[in-house]
Amino acid sequence: MNFVEELNWRGMIHNIMPGTKEQLNKEMTTAYVGIDPTADSLHIGHLVSIMMLKHFQVAGHKPIVLVGGATGMIGDPSGKSEERNLLDEKTLKHNQNCLKNQLASFIDFNSDLPNAAEMVNNYDWMKEFSFLDFIREIGKHITVNYMMSKDSVKKRLSSESKEGMSFTEFTYQLVQGTDFLVLYKNKNCKIQMGGSDQWGNIVTGTELIRRKESGEAFAITCPLITKADGTKFGKTESGNIWLDPKKTSPYKFYQFWLNSSDTDAEKYIKIFTLLNKDEISSLIAEHIEAPHLRLLQKKLAEEVTVMVHSREALEMAVEASKILFGKGTSESLTKLDEATFLSVFEGVPQFEIEIDELKAGISMPDLLAVKTQVFTSKGELRRLVTGNGLSINKTKATNYDAIIDNTQLINSKYLLIQKGKKSYFIIKAV
Repeated sequence: MNFVEELNWRGMIHNIMPGTKEQLNKEMTTAYVGIDPTADSLHIGHLVSIMMLKHFQVAGHKPIVLVGGATGMIGDPSGKSEERNLLDEKTLKHNQNCLKNQLASFIDFNSDLPNAAEMVNNYDWMKEFSFLDFIREIGKHITVNYMMSKDSVKKRLSSESKEGMSFTEFTYQLVQGTDFLVLYKNKNCKIQMGGSDQWGNIVTGTELIRRKESGEAFAITCPLITKADGTKFGKTESGNIWLDPKKTSPYKFYQFWLNSSDTDAEKYIKIFTLLNKDEISSLIAEHIEAPHLRLLQKKLAEEVTVMVHSREALEMAVEASKILFGKGTSESLTKLDEATFLSVFEGVPQFEIEIDELKAGISMPDLLAVKTQVFTSKGELRRLVTGNGLSINKTKATNYDAIIDNTQLINSKYLLIQKGKKSYFIIKAV
């Protein structure tokens, strides 16, 4: 696979430094992407860079993931209007370990092949630098004029930012340039990749290598992903879409991709899956023929969910989607784990009842109209049962005097009450 051609048709190249293609065609080349460990999980905003590394390795080259233990203590001004909160060493160490575990599911760190991925931490070399060493060994090679010319610096010094820019953040590009220099010298790393907002920082690294080592290094950046409506990719009302299932359930993760617009799905399926050009072209053609079937969105959601989570997580997410949109059964409901169940019915009104009361058995009218306030009266309940409009755990309730007990609980804890087509309530046994 030709790496640059692959990224080009997928729409994953924003800038590429002259000579990069020639370097990649010449030999197996090492490239790195930096990730600051500011949280203990990656989110889908990181996925573009991760997919670049994945394609890079598939093309026979060697990827390095640089976890920025040092740079995470500073904060990168690129694309930010305010200075980042600084994290302590213990928090950063915890975050690094979590990120490493996640990245291992995308990139092969363990094979004996010469292009096996590596993970490094820039804290390992930056902690050895004294301030005097840094300004002598690094600072003297890059002029202030050069640093001031960078867009990330210009924006922060302009009227766009009320806070201005601290010296700490001003030096960020030198610290990132030092990372590239160290990897160039110690790992023969000749390319840095990242988002288009990183171009200035990356080019500072190539310049530092040129001036200090008389070496040649290269840069590739991918475009920052936006949604067709102009809103930020990966952000929802509830915040980031995380890769950690504890932070964003596989069901919500699946739903994010499934709800993509046609325009976005056509772009995302090229960037976030490993499907080849012919498969994607065929899918797009099928989708255009019958857009109401949302084949593109379904395939996108399937591929990304399996890649990030698992086939089992996908199946559970699909079952959960059926339940919410009226196609689920009591059997599919019992297949859901507690986290998925709660994720599907997030925001649904909840009532509690003592587990001992359920163990003894309680009549449906007493449970739904007395012990809880699912119904305002027994009369309202009777009318809905008579009209065939009540379901408990996705099974129609036809007997007004039925006894409900703990054997009917989902995950030994919940009852799902459905009034009509769309009104849900949860009763939790405590």
